[in-house]
Amino acid sequence: MVVAFNVTGGEHGDWAVLQVSGELDLVTSPALRQRIHDAVAEGRHSLVLDLSEVYFCDSSGVGVLIAARRLIRSCRGRLHLILPAHGAADGSHVNRVLGALGVRRLFEVYPDIAAAVDEEARPLSA
Repeated sequence: MVVAFNVTGGEHGDWAVLQVSGELDLVTSPALRQRIHDAVAEGRHSLVLDLSEVYFCDSSGVGVLIAARRLIRSCRGRLHLILPAHGAADGSHVNRVLGALGVRRLFEVYPDIAAAVDEEARPLSA
């Protein structure tokens, strides 16, 4: 089975939102990295990565997320991830991978776009 990888962009107030779907791996992660760099180059320093439709993430995908965090922080920006707690039987695949690698705590995670762009919303606990 071939799962198409796709990144679509949009805006939600001051936030740039990139919705990612498919597998985030060695082959597809450069495309996400480029989209993140493009958003920052356009002056978008508040970024939401919606990973709720990512079915698989390997170490190269995790590397892109960590590099995105570093890039956004260097611009004094904000990076929020959407990793819903529900969907798969025990949460999103990306959430499990980040937790297993011990890097989940590095990210501010929200259940959906509305919460991710709400200045009053609190991130989900790690």
